[in-house]
Amino acid sequence: MSTNVQDISVIIPLYNEEESLPELVSWIEKVMQQHHYSYEIIMIDDGSKDDSWKVIASLAEKNPQVRGFKFKRNYGKSAALHKGFEAANGKVVITMDADLQDSPDEIPGLYKMITEDKYDLVSGWKKKRHDPISKTLPSKFFNSVTRKVSGIHNLHDFNCGLKAYHINVVKNIEVYGEMHRYIPVIAKWVGFTKIGEKEVEHRARKYGKTKFGLERFVNGFLDLLSITFVSRFGKKPMHLFGTLGTLMFTLGLLGAAYLGISKIYCVYNDIPATRLTQRPSFYLLLTSMIIGTQLFLAGFLAEMISRNDKDRNRYIIEKEINSAS
Repeated sequence: MSTNVQDISVIIPLYNEEESLPELVSWIEKVMQQHHYSYEIIMIDDGSKDDSWKVIASLAEKNPQVRGFKFKRNYGKSAALHKGFEAANGKVVITMDADLQDSPDEIPGLYKMITEDKYDLVSGWKKKRHDPISKTLPSKFFNSVTRKVSGIHNLHDFNCGLKAYHINVVKNIEVYGEMHRYIPVIAKWVGFTKIGEKEVEHRARKYGKTKFGLERFVNGFLDLLSITFVSRFGKKPMHLFGTLGTLMFTLGLLGAAYLGISKIYCVYNDIPATRLTQRPSFYLLLTSMIIGTQLFLAGFLAEMISRNDKDRNRYIIEKEINSAS
């Protein structure tokens, strides 16, 4: 594995993009040479079914700055980015999609914002998009919700594939599942709060077709809930479950105590009163106590699991190219 520090590491996760790769790499090489950057291009083949890996191997033979990893199967973009972050040696890490919709000409501007303007992370904003309204409207909705939930109010597009990071960011965040959509949120909650945005060009797709369907919007909402919960309570689940459990158990206990005391009072004073088991409130309070106990136990078990959780990024590297120098 190469350990030489580069100016820039370009990470490109891909799936069935054999047609676009030669043009993309050539374009990146041109930009790097024009600006005299030292660089490496890390391509992660996420289990492609076409000849993407053969193309990567061919490009690596021509340019020793090209590195490649091929997953045994399709693990998803988050796993690909995680592997790329793990392998990166550049002082600035730039991610982009392989479909030529992200322009490498944006690299110098992104690099400058990290190195000179001292941003931790810079996210691209494709203000003018070449997408149908069925894609842009849901995207605007989710970005609006994410801004409110995360408190990162200056980002318009959290899911833009074109981003730049200081190396310290990518080495200290964990991207798993489908959380690549919310990397700025993860970075902020880790402690990297200087997050900026750069308006970038959105180019029309030249080859192939999109790999994402309408289900990504449902998944996006669920992922937002997940990242909100994990970021706030992932290391301290007892704070949530324990609090809710204690509150519900206490309310149920106090209510049951009130019913019991009122029943005893009526008996000693010869006041007619219905049986506790005939009162609906008794069962509601009993249910509250049971649910409270279950929530508390769930928090206790979650606490034990979180303290023993190991690596959640589990994937098999089938092939590897490490020729960067």
